[in-house]
Amino acid sequence: MNSDSDLQIAGDILEVPHLLQPPREHPATVAEFAGLARSIAADRSQWEHLVRYDATSRWYHRLRTVPQALGSVRAGETPIGYEVWLLSWVPGQGSGLHGHGRSSGVLTVLHGALTERTERGTRAWGAGAQRVFAPGYVHEVVNDTLEPAVSLHIYFPGLTEMPMLPPSRLRSAGGAPVSACTAERGPVDTVTG
Repeated sequence: MNSDSDLQIAGDILEVPHLLQPPREHPATVAEFAGLARSIAADRSQWEHLVRYDATSRWYHRLRTVPQALGSVRAGETPIGYEVWLLSWVPGQGSGLHGHGRSSGVLTVLHGALTERTERGTRAWGAGAQRVFAPGYVHEVVNDTLEPAVSLHIYFPGLTEMPMLPPSRLRSAGGAPVSACTAERGPVDTVTG
């Protein structure tokens, strides 16, 4: 009588070539992009020396642009597979309420803390926190602390638009508009992440 416990594998299963996926040159799944962000975050030598703080405008630096595979670009599309951006935030700086067009993204806080506001609530993100979002996601990110912050952003496909929206589009749970000046401080755990 055969059963699952009778199955034995002889030799090294990793030596069976048809069972192995070829290694990818670039990330292709949300989990792989989140992993790429974590690996860049962990290797401070890739980004720490580049960080600048600017009190007059939010500083940013593109770390990497990877083109989309030429065979997968449709007519009229921009052939950018993904982009990696480094941003710094001095106290009080914010992004304004915005979307990301057709791009998905991964936001990773590298240093300090940032506050994210969405129509579902407000959440504070400390160093090491990640937020993954899909196309159509609308949020505002702001440094509500007294210390500078640094974040890493990966957009896939590469960011081709970042439509700015009026603060009135963001409403608190009670229906009142939320703005950078009137938003409640402290996390509201309605945003999953």
